[in-house]
Amino acid sequence: MTVLLTGAAGFIGMHAAEALLARGERVVGIDTLTPYYDTALKRARLARLQAHPGFTHRAVDVSDREAMLALAESEPGVTRILHLAAQPGVRHSLVDPFAYVDANVMGHLVVLELARRLPKLEHLVYASSSSVYGGNTKLPFAESDRADQPVSLYAATKRAGELMSAAYAHLFGLPQTGLRFFTVYGPWGRPDMAPWLFADAILGGRPITLYEGGRLKRDFTFVADIVQGILGCLDRPAAGDAPRVLNIGNHRSELVARFVAVLEEALGTRAILQDAPRPATEVSETFADVDAIAALAGYAPTTPIEVGIPRFAEWFVDWRKRGVDAPGAYP
Repeated sequence: MTVLLTGAAGFIGMHAAEALLARGERVVGIDTLTPYYDTALKRARLARLQAHPGFTHRAVDVSDREAMLALAESEPGVTRILHLAAQPGVRHSLVDPFAYVDANVMGHLVVLELARRLPKLEHLVYASSSSVYGGNTKLPFAESDRADQPVSLYAATKRAGELMSAAYAHLFGLPQTGLRFFTVYGPWGRPDMAPWLFADAILGGRPITLYEGGRLKRDFTFVADIVQGILGCLDRPAAGDAPRVLNIGNHRSELVARFVAVLEEALGTRAILQDAPRPATEVSETFADVDAIAALAGYAPTTPIEVGIPRFAEWFVDWRKRGVDAPGAYP
């Protein structure tokens, strides 16, 4: 099949594209390499994908309705869409809120409009976020829990995407599955996320700020487990009039302080720690109920942080040694 994958040069996007290519799919990767973080990393990810004969890169912005809708004519054979492109980052939404509406709301709408114009489309799978649960205190987070009290603009835009998808399923019978990701980490991860920031500070001898002494808890999920769940859902189209929204996490809630301790051990260096109060954009704990995705797609994450963090650390040390402009390779 032909898969249209937005955000192909992103962290999860690259890993998902490689998995699709490995099983013989053709992948049309959409990405404009936006400079939210150093584009050298995105270029390196893209270089890995371009080494595959089944991969085609299109430098199109998902919010560019004219360019995106033109894909319905140039790529009429698309049978699946995996929509991962977004403006990420909870705290950055305080700095540049307009970027979040452009990418996450308008971009999502444009993808929906593209999807209903593709004659062979069977399924649209899109990225949502665990942040839609806001300040929910019931644990673990279940898909039936309230998701109407966001604590960040990022969360609000992701919830808006879910609601727009529900409307398009009702109006046009568009088969869709939304995936609420829980703190994904691993090799080729994003420089704005905690694993990279912590590792860079530890190796650079700079202090790490832990909110509330590291007592916050997160459901850290290794990227290989995430990709297994994505492909399992992609292969099982939802009914057109019954869109799904599913959690995809590790089903383990870990102290951030414990995450740092495992990272210290993997890097062989102690961290310099400093305490700070929790910002208004941060929730105290995330924890995914994954029963629904397990029942649908056999999803069963197998990577605890004691395994996943050393794999990330190995890649990160190698990346620093090679320099940011070297695409390199990692198994």
